[in-house]
Amino acid sequence: MSQTYSTVEPGVKALDSAAHPERYDGVRSRRVFAFLIDSAVILFLMLVASLFVAVLGVFTLGLGWFLLPLVWPVIAILYEVFTIGGRASASPGMRFMGIELRTDRGERMNYPLALLHALGFWFSATLLTPLVLLVALFTPRKQLLHDLALGTVAVRTPL
Repeated sequence: MSQTYSTVEPGVKALDSAAHPERYDGVRSRRVFAFLIDSAVILFLMLVASLFVAVLGVFTLGLGWFLLPLVWPVIAILYEVFTIGGRASASPGMRFMGIELRTDRGERMNYPLALLHALGFWFSATLLTPLVLLVALFTPRKQLLHDLALGTVAVRTPL
């Protein structure tokens, strides 16, 4: 398997599920386990940040405690943006499970697209949880709702 995901031949996308089904083998289940791993890491980071904000609140006579509601969204979104938008185009959980995110054209993720992906995931998962998961059962490339909207796809990492 090639290390790059450029166009295979004119008119055929490098990430076409019909032309390259091996790139999508087990992606859905790997993505679920990657989410669980990343959720555990985010939870740990949130606990550390919450402890820091709690101590800050003591030193600021309670004013720092107003930052507590921001811990979850800031930590979760920054974690996703900096890991998915980075060089690997994958979060630590995704790297552990052997998958990465790419654009429809096979390009790596960048930080602005990773921000939109993270916001899309958290908003759609919060508002439309069953729909988000059901969409992946019916799309040929096993994309979630926010993947379809942004033109991204999760694929197996090349060996």
